[in-house]
Amino acid sequence: MWRPDIVDLNQFYQGHLGQVARRHLTQDIRETWPDLTGQRVLGIGFATPYLRPFMNEAERVAAIMPANQGVRFWPREGPNRVALADELELPLPDQSFDRILVVHALETSESARPMLREIWRVLNAGGSALFITPNRRGLWSRAEATPFGHGHPYSSGQLTRLLQSSMFQPERVRGGLHMPPVPWRPVLRANRLLERMGSRLWPGFSGVIMVEAQKQIYAATPSREKARGRRRRKAAAAVAVPSRRGYSRAGKEEVGGHPCRPAT
Repeated sequence: MWRPDIVDLNQFYQGHLGQVARRHLTQDIRETWPDLTGQRVLGIGFATPYLRPFMNEAERVAAIMPANQGVRFWPREGPNRVALADELELPLPDQSFDRILVVHALETSESARPMLREIWRVLNAGGSALFITPNRRGLWSRAEATPFGHGHPYSSGQLTRLLQSSMFQPERVRGGLHMPPVPWRPVLRANRLLERMGSRLWPGFSGVIMVEAQKQIYAATPSREKARGRRRRKAAAAVAVPSRRGYSRAGKEEVGGHPCRPAT
Protein backbone atom coordinates (compact mmCIF):
# COMPACT_ATOMS: atom_id res chain seq x y z
CA MET A 1 0.00 0.00 0.00
CA TRP A 2 1.42 3.38 -1.04
CA ARG A 3 2.21 5.79 1.79
CA PRO A 4 2.94 9.52 1.34
CA ASP A 5 6.58 10.23 2.09
CA ILE A 6 7.96 12.86 4.42
CA VAL A 7 8.41 15.40 1.62
CA ASP A 8 4.74 15.19 0.53
CA LEU A 9 3.48 15.38 4.11
CA ASN A 10 5.65 18.33 5.00
CA GLN A 11 4.71 20.16 1.81
CA PHE A 12 0.99 19.71 2.50
CA TYR A 13 1.19 21.08 6.04
CA GLN A 14 3.22 24.06 4.87
CA GLY A 15 0.45 24.99 2.42
CA HIS A 16 -2.66 26.99 3.22
CA LEU A 17 -5.04 24.03 3.15
CA GLY A 18 -2.74 22.01 5.40
CA GLN A 19 -2.46 24.85 7.90
CA VAL A 20 -6.25 25.13 8.07
CA ALA A 21 -6.63 21.35 8.50
CA ARG A 22 -4.02 21.34 11.24
CA ARG A 23 -5.76 24.16 13.11
CA HIS A 24 -9.15 22.42 13.10
CA LEU A 25 -7.80 18.98 14.02
CA THR A 26 -5.58 20.43 16.75
CA GLN A 27 -8.67 22.01 18.30
CA ASP A 28 -10.50 18.67 18.14
CA ILE A 29 -7.55 16.86 19.71
CA ARG A 30 -7.37 19.46 22.48
CA GLU A 31 -11.06 19.02 23.20
CA THR A 32 -10.49 15.27 23.51
CA TRP A 33 -7.40 15.72 25.70
CA PRO A 34 -7.92 19.06 27.50
CA ASP A 35 -5.15 18.55 30.06
CA LEU A 36 -2.07 16.36 29.67
CA THR A 37 -0.04 17.78 32.53
CA GLY A 38 2.57 15.25 33.62
CA GLN A 39 1.59 12.76 30.89
CA ARG A 40 3.93 10.97 28.48
CA VAL A 41 2.73 11.58 24.92
CA LEU A 42 3.76 9.69 21.77
CA GLY A 43 2.85 10.42 18.16
CA ILE A 44 2.90 7.65 15.54
CA GLY A 45 2.80 8.25 11.78
CA PHE A 46 3.10 11.94 10.96
CA ALA A 47 1.79 13.42 14.19
CA THR A 48 4.31 16.20 14.78
CA PRO A 49 2.03 18.98 13.39
CA TYR A 50 -0.37 18.19 16.26
CA LEU A 51 2.07 17.59 19.12
CA ARG A 52 3.43 21.08 19.67
CA PRO A 53 0.59 22.26 21.99
CA PHE A 54 1.59 19.53 24.46
CA MET A 55 5.32 20.26 24.60
CA ASN A 56 5.16 22.72 27.51
CA GLU A 57 2.50 20.71 29.32
CA ALA A 58 3.31 17.01 29.12
CA GLU A 59 6.16 15.34 30.97
CA ARG A 60 7.49 13.91 27.71
CA VAL A 61 6.58 14.32 24.03
CA ALA A 62 8.09 12.08 21.34
CA ALA A 63 7.23 10.79 17.88
CA ILE A 64 7.83 7.67 15.81
CA MET A 65 7.71 7.86 12.01
CA PRO A 66 7.41 4.68 9.89
CA ALA A 67 10.55 3.53 8.13
CA ASN A 68 8.93 3.58 4.67
CA GLN A 69 7.73 7.15 5.19
CA GLY A 70 10.94 8.88 6.16
CA VAL A 71 11.77 11.14 9.07
CA ARG A 72 12.21 14.85 9.65
CA PHE A 73 13.99 16.56 12.53
CA TRP A 74 11.49 17.97 15.05
CA PRO A 75 11.13 20.38 16.69
CA ARG A 76 13.20 23.08 15.06
CA GLU A 77 14.30 24.37 18.44
CA GLY A 78 15.93 22.13 21.01
CA PRO A 79 16.91 18.46 20.81
CA ASN A 80 15.35 16.06 18.33
CA ARG A 81 12.27 14.17 19.59
CA VAL A 82 11.61 11.98 16.53
CA ALA A 83 12.82 8.48 15.66
CA LEU A 84 12.51 6.41 12.49
CA ALA A 85 11.31 2.86 13.21
CA ASP A 86 9.49 -0.19 11.94
CA GLU A 87 5.85 0.32 12.93
CA LEU A 88 5.59 -3.43 13.69
CA GLU A 89 8.48 -3.40 16.15
CA LEU A 90 8.62 -0.11 18.01
CA PRO A 91 11.93 0.44 19.86
CA LEU A 92 10.13 1.33 23.10
CA PRO A 93 9.61 -0.41 26.46
CA ASP A 94 6.24 -1.88 27.42
CA GLN A 95 3.73 0.60 28.90
CA SER A 96 6.04 3.56 28.34
CA PHE A 97 3.45 6.19 27.26
CA ASP A 98 0.18 7.46 28.71
CA ARG A 99 -1.28 8.97 25.51
CA ILE A 100 -0.63 7.93 21.91
CA LEU A 101 -1.76 9.96 18.90
CA VAL A 102 -1.97 7.95 15.66
CA VAL A 103 -2.40 10.02 12.50
CA HIS A 104 -1.39 9.34 8.87
CA ALA A 105 -0.44 5.82 9.91
CA LEU A 106 -3.19 3.23 10.35
CA GLU A 107 -4.88 3.75 6.98
CA THR A 108 -1.62 3.31 5.05
CA SER A 109 -0.24 0.37 7.02
CA GLU A 110 -0.04 -2.98 5.25
CA SER A 111 -0.30 -4.75 8.63
CA ALA A 112 -2.87 -2.81 10.64
CA ARG A 113 -3.49 -5.45 13.32
CA PRO A 114 0.20 -6.09 14.15
CA MET A 115 0.70 -2.34 14.26
CA LEU A 116 -2.18 -1.97 16.71
CA ARG A 117 -0.65 -4.76 18.79
CA GLU A 118 2.55 -2.76 19.11
CA ILE A 119 0.62 0.38 20.06
CA TRP A 120 -1.22 -1.68 22.68
CA ARG A 121 2.10 -2.89 24.07
CA VAL A 122 3.70 0.52 24.58
CA LEU A 123 0.51 2.15 25.92
CA ASN A 124 0.23 2.43 29.69
CA ALA A 125 -2.46 0.33 31.38
CA GLY A 126 -4.41 3.45 32.35
CA GLY A 127 -3.74 5.36 29.14
CA SER A 128 -5.63 5.98 25.93
CA ALA A 129 -4.86 6.29 22.23
CA LEU A 130 -6.47 8.64 19.74
CA PHE A 131 -6.76 7.24 16.21
CA ILE A 132 -7.40 9.63 13.31
CA THR A 133 -8.17 8.10 9.90
CA PRO A 134 -9.86 9.32 6.70
CA ASN A 135 -13.63 8.89 6.72
CA ARG A 136 -14.82 6.53 3.99
CA ARG A 137 -17.90 8.69 3.38
CA GLY A 138 -16.11 12.04 3.40
CA LEU A 139 -14.66 14.16 0.63
CA TRP A 140 -11.15 14.23 2.10
CA SER A 141 -10.66 10.51 1.46
CA ARG A 142 -11.07 11.29 -2.26
CA ALA A 143 -8.71 14.26 -2.28
CA GLU A 144 -5.46 12.69 -3.50
CA ALA A 145 -3.67 16.01 -3.29
CA THR A 146 -3.84 15.66 0.51
CA PRO A 147 -2.41 12.95 2.80
CA PHE A 148 -5.97 11.98 3.74
CA GLY A 149 -6.68 10.81 0.19
CA HIS A 150 -4.45 7.73 0.35
CA GLY A 151 -4.61 4.32 1.95
CA HIS A 152 -7.65 2.55 3.38
CA PRO A 153 -10.35 4.92 4.70
CA TYR A 154 -12.64 3.74 7.49
CA SER A 155 -16.20 4.26 8.59
CA SER A 156 -16.74 4.82 12.30
CA GLY A 157 -18.11 1.30 12.64
CA GLN A 158 -15.18 -0.29 10.82
CA LEU A 159 -12.63 1.57 12.91
CA THR A 160 -14.29 0.81 16.24
CA ARG A 161 -14.62 -2.89 15.37
CA LEU A 162 -10.97 -3.04 14.32
CA LEU A 163 -9.92 -1.49 17.63
CA GLN A 164 -12.16 -3.79 19.65
CA SER A 165 -10.66 -6.83 17.95
CA SER A 166 -7.19 -5.49 18.81
CA MET A 167 -7.84 -5.24 22.57
CA PHE A 168 -8.88 -1.58 22.68
CA GLN A 169 -12.10 -0.24 24.13
CA PRO A 170 -13.43 2.73 22.10
CA GLU A 171 -14.64 5.45 24.45
CA ARG A 172 -15.37 8.41 22.19
CA VAL A 173 -16.10 8.69 18.47
CA ARG A 174 -16.32 11.96 16.60
CA GLY A 175 -15.76 13.46 13.18
CA GLY A 176 -13.37 16.18 12.11
CA LEU A 177 -12.62 18.32 9.04
CA HIS A 178 -16.15 19.11 7.92
CA MET A 179 -15.06 21.78 5.46
CA PRO A 180 -14.39 20.70 1.86
CA PRO A 181 -10.76 19.93 0.86
CA VAL A 182 -10.63 22.77 -1.63
CA PRO A 183 -7.59 25.11 -1.64
CA TRP A 184 -9.59 27.99 -3.11
CA ARG A 185 -9.11 31.31 -1.37
CA PRO A 186 -12.87 31.97 -0.71
CA VAL A 187 -13.20 28.51 0.88
CA LEU A 188 -10.11 28.98 3.02
CA ARG A 189 -11.32 32.38 4.19
CA ALA A 190 -14.68 30.89 5.21
CA ASN A 191 -13.15 27.75 6.77
CA ARG A 192 -14.46 28.42 10.29
CA LEU A 193 -18.01 29.01 9.08
CA LEU A 194 -17.90 25.95 6.80
CA GLU A 195 -16.52 23.81 9.63
CA ARG A 196 -19.34 24.84 11.97
CA MET A 197 -21.99 24.34 9.30
CA GLY A 198 -20.60 20.95 8.32
CA SER A 199 -20.50 19.65 11.89
CA ARG A 200 -24.20 20.49 12.25
CA LEU A 201 -25.61 19.77 8.80
CA TRP A 202 -23.55 16.83 7.51
CA PRO A 203 -21.68 15.29 10.49
CA GLY A 204 -21.59 11.84 8.87
CA PHE A 205 -19.55 13.18 5.95
CA SER A 206 -16.65 14.55 7.97
CA GLY A 207 -13.18 14.34 6.49
CA VAL A 208 -11.77 12.14 9.26
CA ILE A 209 -12.93 9.74 11.95
CA MET A 210 -11.46 10.27 15.41
CA VAL A 211 -11.72 7.46 17.96
CA GLU A 212 -10.31 7.64 21.47
CA ALA A 213 -9.77 4.14 22.87
CA GLN A 214 -8.48 2.73 26.12
CA LYS A 215 -6.27 -0.29 26.52
CA GLN A 216 -7.98 -3.51 27.56
CA ILE A 217 -5.82 -5.50 29.93
CA TYR A 218 -8.01 -8.45 30.87
CA ALA A 219 -7.09 -10.55 27.82
CA ALA A 220 -4.11 -12.90 27.90
CA THR A 221 -1.28 -11.76 25.64
CA PRO A 222 1.47 -13.79 23.98
CA SER A 223 5.00 -13.47 25.28
CA ARG A 224 7.01 -11.06 23.15
CA GLU A 225 10.27 -12.55 24.36
CA LYS A 226 9.22 -16.00 23.14
CA ALA A 227 8.40 -14.58 19.72
CA ARG A 228 11.74 -12.81 19.54
CA GLY A 229 13.48 -16.00 20.64
CA ARG A 230 11.87 -17.92 17.78
CA ARG A 231 13.01 -15.28 15.29
CA ARG A 232 16.57 -15.39 16.67
CA ARG A 233 16.67 -19.20 16.44
CA LYS A 234 15.45 -19.08 12.85
CA ALA A 235 18.06 -16.46 11.97
CA ALA A 236 20.80 -18.51 13.62
CA ALA A 237 19.75 -21.62 11.70
CA ALA A 238 19.84 -19.66 8.43
CA VAL A 239 23.34 -18.38 9.20
CA ALA A 240 24.56 -21.93 9.77
CA VAL A 241 23.65 -22.91 6.20
CA PRO A 242 26.41 -21.78 3.80
CA SER A 243 25.52 -20.35 0.43
CA ARG A 244 27.55 -20.32 -2.76
CA ARG A 245 29.31 -17.15 -1.58
CA GLY A 246 30.10 -18.55 1.86
CA TYR A 247 27.27 -16.96 3.87
CA SER A 248 23.51 -16.97 3.81
CA ARG A 249 21.35 -13.96 2.91
CA ALA A 250 19.76 -14.10 6.36
CA GLY A 251 23.19 -13.99 7.92
CA LYS A 252 24.14 -10.94 5.90
CA GLU A 253 21.00 -9.13 7.00
CA GLU A 254 21.61 -10.10 10.62
CA VAL A 255 25.03 -8.44 10.56
CA GLY A 256 23.40 -5.28 9.21
CA GLY A 257 21.80 -4.56 12.55
CA HIS A 258 18.32 -3.73 13.76
CA PRO A 259 16.08 -1.93 11.23
CA CYS A 260 14.48 0.22 13.93
CA ARG A 261 17.13 2.76 14.75
CA PRO A 262 16.38 6.32 15.93
CA ALA A 263 17.23 9.05 13.46
CA THR A 264 20.46 10.94 14.03
